[in-house]
Amino acid sequence: MPGREVLPSTLKRSPAKAQRTWEKTHDSAVETYGEGERAHRVAFAAVKHEFEKVGDHWEAKGRKGPSDKQAAGGGPARRARTAGGVDANATKDHLMQVAKKLDVRGRSRMTKPELVKAIEKANDNATRKARGGR
Repeated sequence: MPGREVLPSTLKRSPAKAQRTWEKTHDSAVETYGEGERAHRVAFAAVKHEFEKVGDHWEAKGRKGPSDKQAAGGGPARRARTAGGVDANATKDHLMQVAKKLDVRGRSRMTKPELVKAIEKANDNATRKARGGR
């Protein structure tokens, strides 16, 4: 199925470049690996190199590069937990700005790993709301 037809809702609310990146990578991955979860993982990995998830959509990071340990190492043999679109490799100051944008409570007392988890949780909640959930 073409990437445009299976574009995730978070990307539908994101910049056109993020959508194009996901679609092109997805379509290429489908040719290589077939339709399914692996093609989706590959497409999201490409998006995460240039974008980060903020709330219910993706925004440009301002720099290219891996967003977490899984993206940096990658490969099916080394499956680690991802940060769910949060740019865990960003500076603490950047994470604080994202947390402020998402109105994460208690952010000023959080460590960098705590900020990543709190932003990931806020993103999940915003996405759930945008999809009509609670």
